[in-house]
Amino acid sequence: MVEIPESAITETFLAASGPGGQNVNKVATAVQMRVNIYALGLQPYAFHKLKALAGRKMTSSGELVLTVREFRTREANRAEARRRVAEMIEQAHQRDARRIKTRPSRAAKARRVDKKKKKSSVKKMRGKPVLD
Repeated sequence: MVEIPESAITETFLAASGPGGQNVNKVATAVQMRVNIYALGLQPYAFHKLKALAGRKMTSSGELVLTVREFRTREANRAEARRRVAEMIEQAHQRDARRIKTRPSRAAKARRVDKKKKKSSVKKMRGKPVLD
């Protein structure tokens, strides 16, 4: 699990929607967590991958914004938000396998051209007959 410094995290508690009876109306249990990505000191490859993983959750100022309202208690929602951020950062640190460039063989190219010619002749036959 990745450790996120407290200085990089800002938490705001909101009134959650959905079921929960009177508890929903009285208590702000949903958490909106903002994590300053620049404060994490990520490697460039991890930063770019995290940006791609986050998508719309990342702001232009470099903040990752997560809103969690799954549970009825603040503590549970807070723990879930931290778990999600840590999971995202861990995923960003996993490098993708390098792609090895390959080239088709001469025989494969010839087969492809032959298939194209055959398909072309089949399609030519579908047209209106030409009367000479």
